[in-house]
Amino acid sequence: MEKILVVDDEKDIADLIEVYLQNENYTVFKFYIAEDALRCIETQNLDLAILDIMLPGTDGFAICQKIREKHIYPVIMLTAKDAEVDKINGLTLGADDYVTKPFKPLELMARVKAQLRRYKKFSNNDGSPATNPLLQYENLELDTASYECRLNGKPVALTPTEFSILRILLENIGTVVSVEDLFKGVWKDEYYSKNSSTITVHIRHIREKLHDTGEKPLYIKTVWGFGYKI
Repeated sequence: MEKILVVDDEKDIADLIEVYLQNENYTVFKFYIAEDALRCIETQNLDLAILDIMLPGTDGFAICQKIREKHIYPVIMLTAKDAEVDKINGLTLGADDYVTKPFKPLELMARVKAQLRRYKKFSNNDGSPATNPLLQYENLELDTASYECRLNGKPVALTPTEFSILRILLENIGTVVSVEDLFKGVWKDEYYSKNSSTITVHIRHIREKLHDTGEKPLYIKTVWGFGYKI
C-alpha cells in the first residue's frame, strides 16, 4: 500500500482527496498545516506527495523544496491560480506535476496513478526487463535496467520524470522529438496540455545536471518550433 502525503489548509478539499485515495487503497497522511507535514516527511517513507501551494506560514513550494533535498518520489502541486508563474515555480523546485483548483477528483487520481507507475518503474520494482538496457551518447550513459544515469563515469541524480524524458530522447538519437510526443511519452494520453512549460522546465533541469547549459549544448539541442533532440 503506497503512502501518500496530502497537505491542504482547506479542510474540505483535504478530506475529499483523502477519501478518494483511501478508496484506491492508499495509505494517507493528511495535514492542514506545513509544520505537521514537514515532520511527516522526516519520519515516513512516502511514495508521493500532494501539496497545496497556498498555505499559512510555510507554503507548498517550501515543502516541495524540503522533499527534494533528500527524496525523489513524485510531487503533485495544487494551485488555486491558473498562473504560469506558479506552475513554473513548482516545477523549478522539483515538482513533477500540478493540478489547478477547482479540479475533478478522478482526474487527480489518474495523475496520482500515472506518477506512481513511473516511480515504481524508476525504482526498479516492476521486474520487467528492459529491451535496450544501456543507452549511450558521447560520455552520457543511461542504464534503463538499474535506472542509473552517468556522465563521464560519474552518477547523475535524476528524478523519475527527468529520467523518462532523457530516456525518450536517447531512444531517438538524431531525431527531433516534439513537445507533444515527449509529454505523451512521459504522462501518456491522460491529460496532455498544449502548454509546453512543463517540458521546458524539466529540460532545463536535465541540462543543468549534465552541465550542458551553454549556447551550443553537447547533448540536448532545441529545435525551435519543433521540439528537442540528442
